[in-house]
Amino acid sequence: MKNIYIIIGLLILVFSCSSVKHLNSDAFTSEEKKLIMNADSNTTLRVLKTTNKSDSLALRMKSTYIKPDPNNSVLKKFTKRLYATVRDSISMGVGIAAPQVGIKKNIIWVQRFDKENLPFEVYLNPKIISYSDTTQTVREGCLSIPNRSETLSNRSQEIIIEYNTMENIHNTETIEGFTAVIFQHEIDHLNGILYLDYVIKDSTSSN
Repeated sequence: MKNIYIIIGLLILVFSCSSVKHLNSDAFTSEEKKLIMNADSNTTLRVLKTTNKSDSLALRMKSTYIKPDPNNSVLKKFTKRLYATVRDSISMGVGIAAPQVGIKKNIIWVQRFDKENLPFEVYLNPKIISYSDTTQTVREGCLSIPNRSETLSNRSQEIIIEYNTMENIHNTETIEGFTAVIFQHEIDHLNGILYLDYVIKDSTSSN
């Protein structure tokens, strides 16, 4: 009987720990919060570069789910600072992913070249659920890979994505053309993938 109580107690402990882990899995870490909150919303964040060894390792780590919450002050501030970073006069990118500034969460900004006035929009937990067989050839660069660009021919012409908005609305959308390339590039970052991986893969396949 005593052994049964011990087993039950251990099961309760394991369940409690896993439940806490689940509840906290969508939150920013203390280190991430410190990085995000150490300046105002218009201050850019440092972009990680492949020319730095520790940065390169960080860029290879996969990001995790972030709970959409318009009342989350840390999330709101981070998305603003991430936008300021991609629009910085030095970088002037067309997209950016949270891992590029050291935040391992599924958040990206993308410039919508397929919409009027070419707006930048933020996406939480974006995922590509369908790729077209038809591909396009484009030249890509990356804020995290300085002074380099490459022509790729593996990006799908059309993709279907699903994502959350800041207001916790779940959307599904079909994206085409160059904007689809940006989404594929930024979502790759969330999975620790860089566009150079495709260059290396193509080079290996041709040998």
